[in-house]
Amino acid sequence: MVYNTPIQQHTFAAIDFESAGATTGHTDVPIQIGIARWTPADGLGESFVSYLCATKSITWSAQKVHGISLADLSEAPELLSLWPVVKEHLQNRIIVAHGKGTEKKFLRAYPGHGFGPWVDTLLLARATWPQWSDHSLGSLCDHLDLTPKIQSACPNRQWHDALFDSVASLLLLEKILHLTQAWQAPLQHLLQPDQSVWHKHHSNRS
Repeated sequence: MVYNTPIQQHTFAAIDFESAGATTGHTDVPIQIGIARWTPADGLGESFVSYLCATKSITWSAQKVHGISLADLSEAPELLSLWPVVKEHLQNRIIVAHGKGTEKKFLRAYPGHGFGPWVDTLLLARATWPQWSDHSLGSLCDHLDLTPKIQSACPNRQWHDALFDSVASLLLLEKILHLTQAWQAPLQHLLQPDQSVWHKHHSNRS
């Protein structure tokens, strides 16, 4: 069973969506998708990023965060039309996201897609560093000095770009695994992180 096999044997694919922003009475929609691959043996691999056709206006607050405008989306494809490439990047891989709720919600555009299992780096970070007050992706990567490495892997991109944030999630996962030396632990430890387990790993390596 995949859940019992060692972490180091798996291929991981991180996914991130940027959205138009929620408004009263209207469902939020994705306007950018980013996917990046990582393996414990080879590090970062292939990636994919695309703007997405918007079915609603972008809120001022959302645009202030990610900087995406309707002009950027003028010739962007619809999410459904990207099924072949999304399937190619995510199928038969462990899916990674920092706060997986949004990503799982937008992937419902593909009914019955079956992607997973999912690793949530937000839950892993909270289990690894419960004493820290801020577990946002940017704060964690800055604190762990990962941001320069992310910038090197994603030139001309920045935080709240879907590809940048996907790569950041993978490098955060890599950092946690280096600190805990949990490469041989079963995948299940990543899927439902037990704070006591991660603390034990971390304490033994301190």
